Amino acid sequence: MLKDYKTITLDEQDSVAILKLNRPEKLNAFNMQMLEDMLDAIDYVDAHDRLKSLVISGSGRAFCAGADLSSGEKTFDKSFDTRGRFESDFRRDAGGILALRIYNSLKPVIAACNGDAVGVGATMQLAADIRVAHKSARYGFVFARRGIVPDGCASWFLPKLVGVSKSLELCYSGELFSAEEGHKYGLVNYLVDDEEELIKTAIQLAKKFTDNSAQVSVAMTRHMLWNYSSDIDPENAHVMESKLIDFRGASDDAKEGVMSFLEKRKPNFTNKISKDFPAFFPWRESKFNDEN
Repeated sequence: MLKDYKTITLDEQDSVAILKLNRPEKLNAFNMQMLEDMLDAIDYVDAHDRLKSLVISGSGRAFCAGADLSSGEKTFDKSFDTRGRFESDFRRDAGGILALRIYNSLKPVIAACNGDAVGVGATMQLAADIRVAHKSARYGFVFARRGIVPDGCASWFLPKLVGVSKSLELCYSGELFSAEEGHKYGLVNYLVDDEEELIKTAIQLAKKFTDNSAQVSVAMTRHMLWNYSSDIDPENAHVMESKLIDFRGASDDAKEGVMSFLEKRKPNFTNKISKDFPAFFPWRESKFNDEN
């Protein structure tokens, strides 16, 4: 166990951090304590160079049943829970705060969906780089059925994965759909049959991403693709790529990358996320992070 938390667990397996939502008796329903625990855990993973990637999954038979509705009719009333982050006359929604933190992660993030993922349980997975799901898992963007609207920046993430029309269909109806349907839509990248294979598959993917790649380059690439793929033209992407190629081209990692290829051996990259980022990073950061 890397750290102790009230609503999650955080473990390490061969350079991969494994975060599990851990309220199984409540089907891992999301509350403000879980938000704080997850934010702290992601900060912890980012801060430790030996942890090269992050897998997010659930304990028990659900991934996350959505928001904890135990407060009844006041569940979504901002006057009831004042612990959220306020910005003038509105409160930043908790799912969006979490999604932005995952979006701003310096390590690759893989969602390993072990069971039903509803509401914020579905939207928190959208900011992951890859989604692996057990075939028995189900997803549901049920917000309209609860009288609210999608959270977790889903109106930005979901259309990028499944298109606008399918996003509207899923959010209008609020119906549960299978992981296999999600795979067909483009929401789920990989399906597994065996529950024991879920985390194993996620770790294998994480290792494939990081074992032979420079961790600083992986972090930069993550932010480049998430950020510039949404621009209306490639101009800004070219400017940033040019700056980063120059910066990384003079690094020890670049020298090692070339020489390991020429010498036909596995690379030994030594640059670290904690100390070898360019001075001009981050080139983009959420407004929430800037102000808090």
